[in-house]
Amino acid sequence: MKLAFFLVLSLFSLSCFALDAPKGKVVLAVSGALSQQNSGKNAEFSMDMLTKLPQHSFVSKTPWYEKPVKFTGPLLRDVLAAAGAKGVQISALALDDYRVEIPFEDAIKYPIIIARLLDDKPMAVRDKGPLFIVYPFDQYKELHQDVYYTRSVWQLSKIIVQ
Repeated sequence: MKLAFFLVLSLFSLSCFALDAPKGKVVLAVSGALSQQNSGKNAEFSMDMLTKLPQHSFVSKTPWYEKPVKFTGPLLRDVLAAAGAKGVQISALALDDYRVEIPFEDAIKYPIIIARLLDDKPMAVRDKGPLFIVYPFDQYKELHQDVYYTRSVWQLSKIIVQ
């Protein structure tokens, strides 16, 4: 119960502030059911804006790397809160048009990171960057399933909230 209250409070507190316009290259565009926009009907984020959100890290084994690696970035729920997102479904799109549906509830239930650093270094596009949605696989045994691996989108460029 306390965790649910904290999550709602943190989502509310991040969504209370106006979303500044990005200064620099836009690396993530969020659209759909939003209350905070900074570019037409979208919430656009530069890497600097994502860096200013609270940063989280975890080390995890994944199917994409031979050994455990450290992922760092803002939580997906914090990015959604900054955009004032409310919905039941998230469509995450990659630079190569890979698209996957993620239940909004996943962002609340799990500390999913939009990784911007891999082992403390920025990720190039050729190395699954610049952004990578990563579930905390080693923290939750139930995430060791293909359905969650397919929801981990590398080269993330867009999120649509429905």
